[in-house]
Amino acid sequence: MPRSLQKFLTWLHTVTFRLANGRFVGRFRSAKFLLLHTTGRKSGKDRVTPLNYCTDGADYVVIGSNGGAKRHPDWYLNLEANPKVEIELADRRIPAVAESVEGDERDRVWRIATRSWRFYDSYQRRTERDIPLVVLRPTEA
Repeated sequence: MPRSLQKFLTWLHTVTFRLANGRFVGRFRSAKFLLLHTTGRKSGKDRVTPLNYCTDGADYVVIGSNGGAKRHPDWYLNLEANPKVEIELADRRIPAVAESVEGDERDRVWRIATRSWRFYDSYQRRTERDIPLVVLRPTEA
């Protein structure tokens, strides 16, 4: 998908999510969506990306599939540079720290993720890179 189209769709999903207070496009079939706030690794600006997520206990899990593209998504590169993020769900923002999941834990979390969005396995087959799994651990009391 051309980057300009991807940016437009990201903007449209973000605006729609906020206008509907997370209810209208906050769910698609069994998928749930959040808005992830990262800090741009080059610009230092707040970047907002709508992402499918699942939960693992009190943690939120997002997947850097980028639709099976050859490169990691920008939001993932941003959180590698600065793991402090915010999660936006409907009417609240939750501060969190992002951590990539590896090894046996990755296998366990991957199974949770594929139950929430069945296309992740096909995305992984499309690319040679390991699709990153990221746990967002809330930091508020």
